[in-house]
Amino acid sequence: MTSIPSSQPKRLVRSQDRWIGGVAGGVADYVGIDPMVVRALFVASLLLPGPQVLIYLILWLVMPNSGA
Repeated sequence: MTSIPSSQPKRLVRSQDRWIGGVAGGVADYVGIDPMVVRALFVASLLLPGPQVLIYLILWLVMPNSGA
């Protein structure tokens, strides 16, 4: 079974399914996976060195609300 493509392109927006800012939910909606997977990957990534929190904050500021 094939799906009919939408006339609207996918947009990366913050989700209404939000715990902190809706960033993980928005990324999950965009990629098409469960938001808990994205949240778990983010929390696990905090054990590694890097700018994870800074990237999350930037996405929180840059990504628009879903408006739904």
